[in-house]
Amino acid sequence: MRSDEFYMHRALDEARRGLAAGEVPVGAVVVDATGEIVGAGFNAPVGAHDPSAHAEIRALRDAGERLGNYRLEGCTLYVTLEPCLMCTGAIIHARLARLFYGAAEPRSGMVESKANLFAQPWFNHQVDVQGGILASRASRLLREFFATRREESSSG
Repeated sequence: MRSDEFYMHRALDEARRGLAAGEVPVGAVVVDATGEIVGAGFNAPVGAHDPSAHAEIRALRDAGERLGNYRLEGCTLYVTLEPCLMCTGAIIHARLARLFYGAAEPRSGMVESKANLFAQPWFNHQVDVQGGILASRASRLLREFFATRREESSSG
């Protein structure tokens, strides 16, 4: 089995694909119990005209299609940014075993920043969660993206 950093690097590769498409650079991969990447996605709400096209959702959809099941039991999600409310619900509903994320999301993160939904006892499924994996790299991508956006809007 490869390291958690290996898979987070693959999620960062997805984030860079999103950046190249003009989207907020967030990426995600789903890994099955054997260590195979079975789903991948990057943020694409702008290009897809879909408010639910977050990296996590797209990676979960990809994995569900490949595995032929929406329940992704035994799988792990690696995502470069702390999941929002919508993505947290999807992660729990998919019954993932584990979640690893990179950077915290102070405005809408639902693991450590605004709330910890994964710690709530009323859900019928519990996900093992760990944050901070390659957080500085994920944060740097986001900072550079938003700095470029600010420069573009101030010069235009």
